[in-house]
Amino acid sequence: MKNLIKTKWFIYGTYLLLVLTTLLIGFVLLQNNSTLKNVFVSFFEVAENRTFDYRQSLQVLHKRPLPNKDIVVLAIDDASLESLWDKYGEWPIPRNVYGDLVNFLEQKKPQSIIFDLMFIKSMRASAEADKYFTDTMNKYPNIYTAMNFDYQPSDVRVPVELPERLSINIENKSNINLLRKQFTNCRPVLAELINGRVNIGSPNIVRNKDGIIRNIRPVLVYQDNYYPYLSFKAAADYINQKHETNFEIDSNNNLKVLDTKIPLNKDGDAILNWYGPSGTHTMIPLYKIINEMNGENKGISNFDFKDKIIIIGTTAMSLHDTKSVPVQDGVYPGVEVHATFFNNMLDNNFIKKTGFVTDLMIISAVVAIVGAIVMLSTSTLFAVLSTTLFGIAYLFISYYTMELYNLWIPVVLPVMSIIASFALSFLAKYLLKARDFEYQYKLATIDGLTELYNHRYFQDALRKQMDISRRYNQPFSLIIVDIDFFKKFNDTYGHQAGDAVLRQVAKILKNNSRATDYVCRYGGEEMTIILPNTNAEDALFNANRICKAVADTPFNLTPVDKVNVTISLGVSTFPDNAQTPQDLIEWADKGLYYAKEHGRNQVGRY
Repeated sequence: MKNLIKTKWFIYGTYLLLVLTTLLIGFVLLQNNSTLKNVFVSFFEVAENRTFDYRQSLQVLHKRPLPNKDIVVLAIDDASLESLWDKYGEWPIPRNVYGDLVNFLEQKKPQSIIFDLMFIKSMRASAEADKYFTDTMNKYPNIYTAMNFDYQPSDVRVPVELPERLSINIENKSNINLLRKQFTNCRPVLAELINGRVNIGSPNIVRNKDGIIRNIRPVLVYQDNYYPYLSFKAAADYINQKHETNFEIDSNNNLKVLDTKIPLNKDGDAILNWYGPSGTHTMIPLYKIINEMNGENKGISNFDFKDKIIIIGTTAMSLHDTKSVPVQDGVYPGVEVHATFFNNMLDNNFIKKTGFVTDLMIISAVVAIVGAIVMLSTSTLFAVLSTTLFGIAYLFISYYTMELYNLWIPVVLPVMSIIASFALSFLAKYLLKARDFEYQYKLATIDGLTELYNHRYFQDALRKQMDISRRYNQPFSLIIVDIDFFKKFNDTYGHQAGDAVLRQVAKILKNNSRATDYVCRYGGEEMTIILPNTNAEDALFNANRICKAVADTPFNLTPVDKVNVTISLGVSTFPDNAQTPQDLIEWADKGLYYAKEHGRNQVGRY
């Protein structure tokens, strides 16, 4: 029984080692084959990203996390676009209107005003309107606007050198190489904004391979300098009140702003934690603020913007600033992406994704648990139900880990590992059962000393062979073997020597029999051979050949003792000599006694 238990755990351990080794080999192969790696990684990356989307959508349904009420979006929506176009007769509207808007909003004492708009040179803009606008923007320290980076060739647009004030300092203690992904060009905004005091950040976004925005890069690189993402710049200033202009990426890949930590992935991207579908944050159509500014909202109370973070941007579909996002409805205007990033920074609420080592540990644990469930279960139904419940439990764990701890643990590979390990465990268990059955069958049918079939198997085989011979009208023969003077070996050399004689005689009998013959230990020093489809003449020939083979073979009883061993044999044949198994044995036994009475070392025939 102890051997069986050891065998079970040996096979179980071997199974786990095989699975983990397969995973490791697969990982190494993927590292060495770029094409296979890209296909494999792309498939699982897209599938895993979809699980992220489902988890985020479920969080939104549960209304967790809640958006910050201090973040207000002034939306240039479809209604605003139509209203402002009618009012000013053109789009974009004159720059002096934005100047008036800034002065109007500043009277309400907001915390920040962030323009998710790029104010570049326009053929229709007048110099006076531009100057009034830039002077107004540079007058206030809490104004932010956008300037994006790109990869336009230098013969289309000459890359400009940006003033040092627009860059930020990063002390990088991580293994993330931010300089690896540099932009080669930028689209400059009005020079008076670039060289003035207005805060400028980038609105550049990061799309995953399926076109959906899940990540934002807080720090971008251009001409070996670091530049902030627009809402990162504004939120960092909000958090540290501009007391700190240097930032650090620690050894755990966290971009730190005082106590706020933004976990970054290997590409330097932060994973957003979404608050809901489009319109989740407080949205106010811009035309209403413009009307209030112009005194046209009679009877309507003023909007309260005190200490609010105001983000101004387009939401109108016709202005084409919509993004695919992983939450309900799946479409966000760019301005709400900024609101989400800003909100994440205020809440310290970004998503952190587990790394390769943690993922491997999770997969290993899943494989071990499923393997244990299957291997230790006595019922197949119990194993199936338990594995299914474990898989469901893991899905719940993956969801609540993200919702409660902002941790993205993998789903696709662990679930596939559950399925694969379940199948492999059943295969291992089947092999174990087959091995157990083989072991038990061997215990029931094989003699432990001689490794011949035992007496019980001999009786069953004899009856079956007699039935087959009757059915097909074929003869078969039986040989009974007895070792001559066997007691002498035990008395002279000891029982171990007697056992050695038995084993060597058994080996000679097996080597001189056909694969279809049944060589059995009958009892004591007696052995038998059932010879299917063999008549009396052939049986006698085989018996004599075996008798001679034993007599001609020297037996090693001890390292120094060699002896000669002989055997006596009796032969009987069905149906010539008997019609029942017992009579056949008795007839062969009488032949054996005849051989012993006439000098041994011969074949007797009754």
